[in-house]
Amino acid sequence: MKVVNIAGLQPWARAIARCLIAACVGFSMSSVAAEHPLQTDEAAQWGDAAPMLPSGAKIAVLSGNPRGEDLYTVGLKFPAHYAIPAHFHPKDGHLTILRGTLFMGIGDKLDSKAGKALPMGSFAITPAGVNHYAYTKDEVIILLHGMGPVDFRYVDPADDPRNKK
Repeated sequence: MKVVNIAGLQPWARAIARCLIAACVGFSMSSVAAEHPLQTDEAAQWGDAAPMLPSGAKIAVLSGNPRGEDLYTVGLKFPAHYAIPAHFHPKDGHLTILRGTLFMGIGDKLDSKAGKALPMGSFAITPAGVNHYAYTKDEVIILLHGMGPVDFRYVDPADDPRNKK
């Protein structure tokens, strides 16, 4: 997992980083400009996230289809004290923390003492096939994009919400 916290950069470097992030988001949305020209936080249509995530997460699809084969961009909202047990994805994921602080770690089991704090403005890549976990202390909103389809494969099948009755 690669993490960049732009808050610790020099002011000129922060400005460049923000421009690059905005350009990437703008580029990903350019193909659907006629349907979704702009998206504000207030206009986002939040719904329950897919059952591959523990209950309580919300999703707003901003561009593309996370279940399809192409580029997608989604907002994910996690409530306070939320946890995603150790899992991996078959494809890379790119995430930016928009609000709050997300804690992430690499490993086969969620370890709330070993997670790295990713405050607002941080960027991370979750490489394909790398076991990782995430948790929150307060509400967190992230921007996630990558190539679909999105899939979660839990290290311990008992942690997979799809296996619970």
